[in-house]
Formats: sequence, C-alpha cells, structure tokens
Amino acid sequence: MVRKTDPGSIAPVNRVIPFSAVDGPGSRTAVFLQGCNTDCKYCHNPETRNMCLGCGDCVAACPQGALSMEPGRQVVYDWEKCVFCDACIQTCRHGSSPRIRLLNAQETYSLIKRQVPFIRGVTVSGGECMLYPEFLRELFVFCKASGLHTLIDSNGTIPFGAFPGLLEVTDGVMLDIKAYDPGDYRMVTGGDNRAVLENAVFLAESGKLYEIRTVVVPGLFHVFDTVKKSAALLAPYCGSGRPDIRYKLITYRENGVRACYRNWQPPSRDLMEQLARTAREEGMNDVIIV
Repeated sequence: MVRKTDPGSIAPVNRVIPFSAVDGPGSRTAVFLQGCNTDCKYCHNPETRNMCLGCGDCVAACPQGALSMEPGRQVVYDWEKCVFCDACIQTCRHGSSPRIRLLNAQETYSLIKRQVPFIRGVTVSGGECMLYPEFLRELFVFCKASGLHTLIDSNGTIPFGAFPGLLEVTDGVMLDIKAYDPGDYRMVTGGDNRAVLENAVFLAESGKLYEIRTVVVPGLFHVFDTVKKSAALLAPYCGSGRPDIRYKLITYRENGVRACYRNWQPPSRDLMEQLARTAREEGMNDVIIV
C-alpha cells in the first residue's frame, strides 16, 4: 500500500492487539510495528523482521483473496478480508509479512481509542519500534492526551538519548538484554550490544527504565554471566527513593521460532529459579520468571 499525502510520520503497523495483560502493567493495547535491525536466533515472531520484498508468493496462498499485486511488484493487503490464517506468513521465504498497514500516528491512535475506557496504557513493540521514533512521539502525544500510560518495548540498539522529545511522552521502556558478553550477543543477534548497555544505564539514570528482559536459552549463550552482570549494572539504580527496575527472566519456548533454530531445550524451572536468585543477590529486588 502506497501512502502519498498523509500528514505526520508513517510507520508499518503489523498488528494491534486491543487487550493485552503481558505487555506492561494493567490491561493495555499493544501495537506491533514491522521491521527489525537484529536477527535473534530465538525470535518468536520472525515474520516481523523484514519488510515485504514484493515477490508475490503469498498472493496465491491467501485463501481469502486479501492479497493482490500492484504494478511495481508491491503486495497490497486488504485487512477487512483477512482472517489471520497465517498462510501468507507460512509461505514467505524472506522473514516478512504482507499483513502491513502504513498508518500515521492519528490513524493508529484511532485503533487504540476504542479501548480507552477499558485500558490503562499502550505499549509499542515490533520488530523494533525505535526504527520509527518520530511516529512513536506523535502517537504518544495522542495517548498522553487521553491519560494513557506509554511504554516502549525495544531491543535497545538505537540510542534513546537522541530523542528527548520522545522520552518526554514515554513513561517507561522495556529493554532486552539478550546477552551481556559482546561475543555472546553477536552469537544471539548478529549485532553489537554496546548501545544496549549504554541505553540501559542512560534510561535507568533518567528514571525511564521500567524493565529489562532476558530470554533464557541454555547452550546458546552464558546465561548466568548475563543475568549476574546485567543485575549488577542496574542494581545501583533501584531503591533508595528510586522505583525498582524489574528484571523479567523469560523461559525459552520454541513456539514461533524458525525451524532451523529449534534445537535448544527450554530451561528447567530449577535453572530459572537459580537465575532469579542470582539477580536478587546482585541487588535487583523485583525479579519475575515467565
């Protein structure tokens, strides 16, 4: 879908979940944007990583006729016909999804405001939503005007300090620390984690770090090293008049993971409890296992 005259910043919206209880405090609307700048081996929604290349394979696979081709090899998505059967995603060979709507902030907010009487806040995720910082700022201005709590779910690779206007309307950030050691991080994501750790400290100092998260995948990276050092890095910013920063330890599950990366076993409950104790021993007070 091509947009030519819409006011404001445009972002590729993958989906909007009207009610979520797992994307921050209270009942929330969760907005997922398309496109990511890392390639995590255990990614649980790998179809959000890349933008559509217009190969057209998905068009014939769609049983509802919700997809068509425009000149210039562009797949057009009719969301009103879509039944979310995932045939297009299962067909795509490029780690993408054609089920994208290019929306500006006001259009996106129109999908959120239907739930306003029943939700506490809004969380924007991805993909990597910080690829669209001006869109986020504009969207959160609408959200704050309605009294909604605003959260960003980010991989932390894009410097938050470069966007003070966005932080002014952001109540908190949920930041992934996928691995602490640079070599481990590169093994997990293919990228560099220097900005991630710098962002973690910057956001903690700014009072904007709501939560850090680590997906625990035994055998993929040094999980105890990551938890111990991440907790030690951020514990000085917890307590003593500061709100606690939550450390969410996420149990790896193969649901949604690409077939070629499903050879790891989920961690045992005992291992998860050991990691939680490690984080608490380093000074993190609010540690949860999911």
